[in-house]
Amino acid sequence: MLHSVSLKAPFSDCLPSPFKVAAIQMVSASTVERNLETAGKWIARAAAQGARLVVLPEYFCLMGRQETDKLSVAEPEGSGPIQTFLSAAAAQYGIYLSSGSIPLVSPDAGRVFNTQLVYGPDGKQLARYDKIHLFSFARGEESYDESRAILAGDRISRLETPDITLGLSICYDLRFPELYRSMGQVDLILVPSAFTYTTGQAHWELLLRTRAVENQCYVLAPAQGGFHENGRRTWGHSMLIDPWGDILEVLPEHEGIVSGTIEPSRLKEVRQSLPALMHRTLFTDK
Repeated sequence: MLHSVSLKAPFSDCLPSPFKVAAIQMVSASTVERNLETAGKWIARAAAQGARLVVLPEYFCLMGRQETDKLSVAEPEGSGPIQTFLSAAAAQYGIYLSSGSIPLVSPDAGRVFNTQLVYGPDGKQLARYDKIHLFSFARGEESYDESRAILAGDRISRLETPDITLGLSICYDLRFPELYRSMGQVDLILVPSAFTYTTGQAHWELLLRTRAVENQCYVLAPAQGGFHENGRRTWGHSMLIDPWGDILEVLPEHEGIVSGTIEPSRLKEVRQSLPALMHRTLFTDK
């Protein structure tokens, strides 16, 4: 099911004007308070640099020592210190702000939703996306299974604003191209992530550039990047990619900002010179 929120009409083929965006790369700790403080610093810096949309990485608020640590900080939608922080930051700087992902309460007491929320310049929540695809990986002593602590979402989410049209996804979703085709045409896909060092080194850039090329849109991917208190190492390499698959900016590891401008002329140029989306003949989305 597609959950589409539209704040503009009619839908256009291109965003109205150049639009500066920023991805924040973090190496999140195991306490929420420290992570909110760190995120606040980088949000302020990105806004000061002119970003109108700022996107945090997956799990920005907590990289717990145990998978179940998410349960103790999960919030009901619309209330709690994490959401209050995000709403206040968006309003303070007059920006669109994506949470990357945060844990929200689910119907299953033993699991949470891994949720991306987007706030508008007035601090109001504009969109919600619960991560659909749950990561699992096992090789030697390295193993992960998100389904032990996370309940999968079941709705695709896209957000149309007067300024930009966004497609929302989180981390492991990146491996499922049908998700992005089901969003329809967007200006920018968001992929806040916490890719492992192993899988990131192998596939991160390849997958991000592919999603940009096949959907002929920009891709902004803020990531966790470095050694965490819980012993985990994440790949980092937050990046902004244009509709031709060119990497506009990348940050390998450590905290920082990746920024750039979403250009209407570039979207139009790519879509007109190679109208691949118009040439589709096999439609699997409903």
